[in-house]
Amino acid sequence: MELVKLGAQTQATHVDLSKIPADITEWELEQYFKVVSVDLDVEQRSRVAVPENTYPRQDRVFAVHWHPEFVPMDLIRTRIKVMYPNVDNELIIPTQHNEILTWDGYSGVEVDCFSHGFNRKVQLLLHFRKENVEGADTLRSMCAHTLKYRSSQLFNLMEALTEDSLEERRMQAAAETNADEDLVEFCRIYTRKLKTMLDENWDKTPVDMRKNKLVRNYFDTLRGRYGDRFINRVQVYLKAVKTIVKAHFPLKYFYRASEIIEEARSHGAGIVIPHPEQFWPILLADYDVDGVEVWNPQSREYTEFLISVLDRLNSARRGSRKLLVFMGDDCHMGEKVKDPAQQDAAKAAREIGLQPWEDMAIRKELILAGISRAQVMEEYRERLG
Repeated sequence: MELVKLGAQTQATHVDLSKIPADITEWELEQYFKVVSVDLDVEQRSRVAVPENTYPRQDRVFAVHWHPEFVPMDLIRTRIKVMYPNVDNELIIPTQHNEILTWDGYSGVEVDCFSHGFNRKVQLLLHFRKENVEGADTLRSMCAHTLKYRSSQLFNLMEALTEDSLEERRMQAAAETNADEDLVEFCRIYTRKLKTMLDENWDKTPVDMRKNKLVRNYFDTLRGRYGDRFINRVQVYLKAVKTIVKAHFPLKYFYRASEIIEEARSHGAGIVIPHPEQFWPILLADYDVDGVEVWNPQSREYTEFLISVLDRLNSARRGSRKLLVFMGDDCHMGEKVKDPAQQDAAKAAREIGLQPWEDMAIRKELILAGISRAQVMEEYRERLG
């Protein structure tokens, strides 16, 4: 079998498209199965179980926004124990995207939904006592529908990268990223191969891998053949196409936020709005929620401001339950198992329970509002029952 190699040109900025085999090679299929595999080898398990840093001075872990993805819970539990050796109080609830999972006595999920008031997709964090969702068939079906629909965006992305009818989207992304025709065609060729491999191995591809990240992760496997320099440019272009696809993704098949909230509340859920910085109007929607994230690795610019806003809102909510302040580490455990050279450095740096409650500037605002991590943990635990 002929291998496509650049030899001394491993850091080239262009490739010879004529040397790419028309058919899917054994090597390409091998890379596909490596990318979609959820079976961790010894080294990957070690990356999860043995964190780079520990925090012996932290005695509380409050983690209600994080994603196990395909990583076994026992490895995650080991990691947390090593990271925080002196913890004596914890409230840990997983929030997989559109899939209810359980940790000890609690269950949680992050649900994609539609806010009719300002025509945007938003997310809600739902948290429960485990026993309260054991018979929540309707809610589980709503989550399953959302997961399936959300996953369909992968096909929209692959179509945008390959179909003649969607050339305008490719040209828009190319213009935004200064991608040349060869790079666009390179992505088209390999995305077609990827789609074929996905279609032919659908039943062998874990559900958690049928997402947009499959495209990014597969192209990362080509670094050894085409070099980091070229694939880095490819990834910039792919990200631009994904952003355009998301902007055109129909929202009408998502459940409304109000529908999710109503069903969740019927099962005693606690409800939190995550990273509102990304969609400010949700703060004005007056949804029936328990609190709002004021900090998230993706939304950290306005933390002190959000704390002060919630403080003012609570001052006006006389006789009503106060809105609680949350911080979401938004850790994606699947990022931890990747080869360090292929990790998204920002995502890989996130850790379950690692939040800036003790940051001097943030702490100053929390004190003025009479808020502490311990106080929020106890209040929220009480609300969950």
